[in-house]
Amino acid sequence: MYILPNGIDASSLTDRQSIVSEPDLLERNLERFGLVAFRTGQRRVLDAVMAGRDCLCIMPTGGGKSLCFQLPAIVRPGTVLVVSPLIALMKDQVDGLVARGFSATFINSSLAWADQRERMTRMAEGRYDLVYIAPERMRSRAFVESLSATTVQLLAIDEAHCISQWGHDFRPDYARIGRMRRMIGSPQTIALTATATTSVRSDVCDVLELKDPAIFVSGFARENLALAIATPSSNSVKDEMLAEFLEDNRESGIFYCSTRKACEHLTEYLHGKFGRGRSVATYHAGMDAASRRRIQEEFSGGKIDWIVATNAFGMGIDKSDLRFVVHYNLPGSIEAYYQEAGRAGRDGQPARCLLLYSWQDKFIQEFFIENSYPSPEIVRRVYEFLCEVPADPVEITLEELREQLGLSIGTEGIRVSENLLEQSGAIERMDTRQNLASVRITGNVSTIVELLPREAKARRRVAREIESRLGPMRDERLWFAPREICQALEMTWEVVQRHLRELSSLDCFDYVPAFRGRAVHVLRRVPFEQLDIDFTELKRRKDDEYRRLSSVIAFATSTRCRQLEILEYFGDEQACRCGGCDNCGGTVGDDESRTVGLHSGAAWAVQVALSGVARARGRVGQNLIAQMLAGSQSKKLNQFGLRNLSTHGLLQRLSQAECNELLTCLMNAGLATRSEI
Repeated sequence: MYILPNGIDASSLTDRQSIVSEPDLLERNLERFGLVAFRTGQRRVLDAVMAGRDCLCIMPTGGGKSLCFQLPAIVRPGTVLVVSPLIALMKDQVDGLVARGFSATFINSSLAWADQRERMTRMAEGRYDLVYIAPERMRSRAFVESLSATTVQLLAIDEAHCISQWGHDFRPDYARIGRMRRMIGSPQTIALTATATTSVRSDVCDVLELKDPAIFVSGFARENLALAIATPSSNSVKDEMLAEFLEDNRESGIFYCSTRKACEHLTEYLHGKFGRGRSVATYHAGMDAASRRRIQEEFSGGKIDWIVATNAFGMGIDKSDLRFVVHYNLPGSIEAYYQEAGRAGRDGQPARCLLLYSWQDKFIQEFFIENSYPSPEIVRRVYEFLCEVPADPVEITLEELREQLGLSIGTEGIRVSENLLEQSGAIERMDTRQNLASVRITGNVSTIVELLPREAKARRRVAREIESRLGPMRDERLWFAPREICQALEMTWEVVQRHLRELSSLDCFDYVPAFRGRAVHVLRRVPFEQLDIDFTELKRRKDDEYRRLSSVIAFATSTRCRQLEILEYFGDEQACRCGGCDNCGGTVGDDESRTVGLHSGAAWAVQVALSGVARARGRVGQNLIAQMLAGSQSKKLNQFGLRNLSTHGLLQRLSQAECNELLTCLMNAGLATRSEI
């Protein structure tokens, strides 16, 4: 019999919540989802969920993660609460469930307050099998109170990588889920994501405080995807290769680029080459939210055929008939590549995934890495600047902060600096607010009124009003419109604000005045050296980013089965050759790797390159050796004596990029190694 989480008493359940314990319970309910069998890995996850265990489920895009929390919602008592960042898609997801006869709803900021309140009441009454919420709902006192009265049989965290400060899509509200989970009794929890590094997995489990979680990494094989990689020698050749690919792929697809500039170039190229027959749109983080939402909806609805986008596009895309995904530039990791490529062919029909790998692309990714891991000096400058600004909170964008400090590092480096400062307790970052103020009471004090002098009657009235609004919540911000609290107290805002500032002298009371845009609230003004920031861990994570970049380069230059490489990378125990990628040649064999025969010219080039590496005697890096082989006249080659080597210029028929590509292949084959000095 399946174990019920949270000590639910079976004798108290309604007829709707009755338990069925037959061993084929899960299979018999598959048909309600229009399915006849489980996908790879789903059954193991579901068995762990039904046994009451916390779970971390890492399953690729299109692998069927949703079933792992939707199926328990209809075979077990209580409500499944689903936290998802995808507000734009919640209605579609819920509509699909309701159409299949499930009792489901969503609660987010797109609803009027009256609708939110009605759904929260119904949730507390146990009327829903599934409730989808945006993470910011957990800041609402009214919502938390309704949740406390709800029998939450399972808490499902979708896109769980957003929890990690080091994930590529970190969201501050996700980092608060662990605290909210404790407030509602730490219900059984399943965290789900398509890809996650070891560091991100650890962060997710730590933040959510999962107890002995069952961790599943499975279902990565996508037999219907034909993976291929081309290695153009220049941007013009890259465009020619892409045009050739698209001659046979005119259906719906996504093109991923590393930069906005590349997006703009490719969009213009596609318009010029295929504009008459295909509708093309651009999507990146620099566009306003309304435009991004419109483009996503039109693409999902079939009004737009092709999307050219940065990695800002794609999370939660529910478009099953994507026939191809093209990576115009090298992504930063195998995780990113496979998550994005996996958006193709979610209907199970054949789809193609093409990566156009140019050796120069790695420089873009190296730039991103360097910009994502600021030096201690940059973090110090960001902190000291914020401390010196007299305004509270400091309303400033990442770009404005970068410009004020005159830093060459990108805005991502500023964001990471703020991450580190927030983790140390020095600052608190605040989302955009429309003239709302906030207060927070910390610690275990039952009432702050007891800490105030009896003669401070007006201040005590303000304190009581704040505490009545906060209720039992501690360590969470209460956001409010100034006019509302003024009306309740029958005081002017100037008087209320003065008392709030006086209350801020208490260690347990923190007040932030109203603001409109993105802001930073400084919590501690102490010497930078007193902040607890682990720069050693920061360096370790940076090194890990470089290792991940090396892994995706090795993948792009490998002669082995593409899918086998990916499955082994993710530790999938069912790893085997796909038979359909470019390296498999469309035929399945027994060998794990392809034997590549070298004609005499290629063999000679390999010998020259290895000879050049040997003559360099480990004194210089890959770039300089490639320059030497290609015959560069660079002064730097003179400095290291590389122009005097007998191998200088012997591969001058190759470009420097091609020589670099050759050296990378030699390292992947184990014929040369690279070490850090």
